[in-house]
Amino acid sequence: MTAVTAAAPEARRTTRPRADALRNRERIVVAARELFVEYGPEAPLDEIARRAGIGNATLYRHFPDRNALIHDVVLFVMARATDHAERIATEESDPFHALRRFVHIAADERIGALCPLLSNAFDSDHPDLYAGRERLEEAVEGLMERARKAGRLRTDVAVGDLMVALSQLTRPLPGTGCLTMDRFAHRHLQLFLDGLEAPVRSELPGSAATLEDLRRAAP
Repeated sequence: MTAVTAAAPEARRTTRPRADALRNRERIVVAARELFVEYGPEAPLDEIARRAGIGNATLYRHFPDRNALIHDVVLFVMARATDHAERIATEESDPFHALRRFVHIAADERIGALCPLLSNAFDSDHPDLYAGRERLEEAVEGLMERARKAGRLRTDVAVGDLMVALSQLTRPLPGTGCLTMDRFAHRHLQLFLDGLEAPVRSELPGSAATLEDLRRAAP
């Protein structure tokens, strides 16, 4: 009995990640999130390590390959964006202001790093990724539905439309090395949001898109 109780704390010590290891892992994920927005999921791992302030060996101890890192970055971004959407829904009485606030916060959270979700080469049906995607879509759709019911949001847009615009308007232009997008992103997002608000001034071509529609349409 004594041997069992003495071994338990030791087992806990060997399985629980150290605080510095957790900090390193988070630094890697945050750095990768930034670089995935700037360069896409093929961003150099050496540069991710450099941005995180750690060595390459430390990066590979946490993430044995690129897919493992992409997996964690996508989960991280989805979880943070969803948390913001759920919190904003409880804090804002004006439904369109809630949606507007989410869009600007999601831009700061680098939601463009979710682009791998739209690739058929990425296992977006992994159980935790699937659950994260469903939770994010439900939270954002909740914000949008409140605004629709209040007559503040045009009725011909869906979550996919919002997420595509967010991604496109917050990423550097390809081939330009324009890494100062933050100067313009919120300005352009506000122009986009003005186009979402009802009453509408035009009819949109095509049909509204969900996140699943976008994934099915990806090459």
